[in-house]
Amino acid sequence: MTDKTVVVLNVKAQKVKEGLIDIISSLEDFRVLHADESPSCDILIMEIGDDPKKEFQLIQELQSSGRVNEIFLTSSSTDPNILIQALRCGTKEFFSQPINREELLQALSKFRGGKERAEEAPEEKGKIINIIGSKGGIGTTTVAVNVATSLLELQGVRSVALIDMNLLFGEVPLFLDIEPVFNWGEVAKNISRLDSTYLMSVLSKHPSGIYVLPSPTGLDGVNTTPEVIEKLLDIMKAEFDFIVIDSGQSLDTVSLRILELSDSVLLNSILSLPCLINVKRLLDTFHRLGFPNEERVKIIINRYHKNSVISKEEAEKGLGKKIFWHVPNDFQTTITAINRGKTLSEVAHKAEITGNLREMASKLTGRLERKKEKKGFFGLRSNLGQVKVLKLKDLEVS
Repeated sequence: MTDKTVVVLNVKAQKVKEGLIDIISSLEDFRVLHADESPSCDILIMEIGDDPKKEFQLIQELQSSGRVNEIFLTSSSTDPNILIQALRCGTKEFFSQPINREELLQALSKFRGGKERAEEAPEEKGKIINIIGSKGGIGTTTVAVNVATSLLELQGVRSVALIDMNLLFGEVPLFLDIEPVFNWGEVAKNISRLDSTYLMSVLSKHPSGIYVLPSPTGLDGVNTTPEVIEKLLDIMKAEFDFIVIDSGQSLDTVSLRILELSDSVLLNSILSLPCLINVKRLLDTFHRLGFPNEERVKIIINRYHKNSVISKEEAEKGLGKKIFWHVPNDFQTTITAINRGKTLSEVAHKAEITGNLREMASKLTGRLERKKEKKGFFGLRSNLGQVKVLKLKDLEVS
């Protein structure tokens, strides 16, 4: 990329404007122009001042005009509504004042390198793991939440997203004790603005490291189309190694499109006659539809007890399909995690059910668990007589 990146400033505060000009002018690949000097630009840096409503309306008009590639915003206001509105309109960067020089340089560098990275060979896209319940109340959300967090404990897995597609009874935020600002209904309404930057701005990051996109709390996502969800998932596949979907029990046009796009479909059941009958119906439905491929469909038995009235072997015979995995029945640990809004790993990392779900994630993806290194006192570990002090960055999930 040989041409200089054109940056136009629409900033009222003189001191802020001078600081921006000073920083941007120090970069040889960038050129600063005033609004009346260019009909279009690569980056518009705009200040939100005393009339946010009018200024955000202008931003929307500029986005629609195609004259601006990306928009960076800055404001001296600490009103959280301004930040929320900035995220909703798909703003790439938001800088509080006084503007941090390093943050601005990083944002400009990111923009400059974006087109160059886009020209490189595309990386392998993420995989979609779709978890469907054969009946309500059998732990489908528990499985989805803890499979998602277990994936981050596998070798080579750097990023995992969890989507709650259960429109009426989505409970993922309750299971993780989070209060997300946005949901996929909000994304659907702004699908024309959806890109990786906007996507990451609406996701909620859980302390475990997974990113969460909950379902709408009301019926505002009911008109979502299969095409909208497909675009959302396509962008998520470019950002995440795995996308886990809690699909609940619905089977509408949107969930059918998700089925088509899924790399693995886990049918969650327990060893009860009503649940197994529903699993059989789902398998027959998949066969009639012609998708998903039979090899992608896995049956898992939750709350498994070896002394169940219906044995695993009897279930397999009735379903005409092998059971992929069974999760042990541990009501106490599970209900404790749910009531505390914690993952099983947080509540009981060494419990059988926690390890079982990690093993299932490993088998499903073909990836091994990360090896646990032995550490001594004060975070020290030894290796052939050498001692190294662990820093915070060493403890981050890569």
